[in-house]
Amino acid sequence: MSKPSHHQRHLQRNLLVDVARQDLEMMEGEVVTATWPVSTSRFGLGFEEGSFRTPTGRFRIAEKIGDGAPAGMIFRSRIATGKVADQGGEEDLVLTRILWLEGLDPHNANTRQRYIYIHGTNQEHLIGTPASHGCIRLRNNDMIDLFDRVNEGTHVEIKS
Repeated sequence: MSKPSHHQRHLQRNLLVDVARQDLEMMEGEVVTATWPVSTSRFGLGFEEGSFRTPTGRFRIAEKIGDGAPAGMIFRSRIATGKVADQGGEEDLVLTRILWLEGLDPHNANTRQRYIYIHGTNQEHLIGTPASHGCIRLRNNDMIDLFDRVNEGTHVEIKS
């Protein structure tokens, strides 16, 4: 039996969040296979507990939460409430799906304890601008698309 050619091997899937561009790219090896607009923190970048800043560096998806929930489902403490949110309002709601990030670098090791997620939002009109309280927000339908394409353990890089 011959070894599979380079093109037949499954390429590593990674995510890259570019804070300057406010987008999230899915990479298969070196190739960008999908891009979604995002919102990172309106308070800027940082690692301090309670700072509401988006951390940078290397992460992995520690947990996927919300599979099968309807778009717009409100999660509180990572539990589906049974209520679907309307768009708008001042509250920073966690909607649709949650990808809970775990930091892999010494400077972002507290990321999971800070509850930094990639999640859907009730403020889709702000996507593409820094607007969150530290998390990475996507439009709800984009969040479902992303969630269905990644696994727990998928690597994520957040760069300024």
